[in-house]
Amino acid sequence: MDISRKTDYALRMLTDLVRTPSGVISVRSAADGNGVPYSFARSIQHDLSRAGIIESLRGSRGGMRLMVDPASVTLLQVVEAVQGPSSVSACATSGPDGGVCPRAASCCYNPIWAGAQELLGSYLSSVTLAQVVAGEARPVVEERFTRPGGSGCVSSVALRDARAQGAPLPTIDLETTDVVRV
Repeated sequence: MDISRKTDYALRMLTDLVRTPSGVISVRSAADGNGVPYSFARSIQHDLSRAGIIESLRGSRGGMRLMVDPASVTLLQVVEAVQGPSSVSACATSGPDGGVCPRAASCCYNPIWAGAQELLGSYLSSVTLAQVVAGEARPVVEERFTRPGGSGCVSSVALRDARAQGAPLPTIDLETTDVVRV
């Protein structure tokens, strides 16, 4: 799954809305402040409005404002509002009727892609817009899911060093989004 430029811009614009005390920001100022072409920002405004995340306001004091509590809207909801359903692979929809791939039952990779899809969906739905904007969303990824030299918030080197010192390794519980010490 790729996070589109449109989704990146939408998240930037939503961040401005969360941080704006009055709760209302013009599309023009959101576009200019985030380096988003104005026509693209209007398209994003339409998508977010259609999803019920923001409300469009007309008039001289118009613009847009959040319709939802930022603590209740997840990153998955924003991603899907802007770019449609997230998908790691086409396995779930590549069948002749738009359903599951006909090879799914015998394909050794299908469980891998289905598991990756579940992890991605669980993770993105466990993080709210408010958590990200407040700087509270710092994922801790199990070592088996990090790659050497990767950009995970907890590097494999840090995990290796913690293990060498006998320290318990943190993991994330995707059901509660709590960091759990094991």
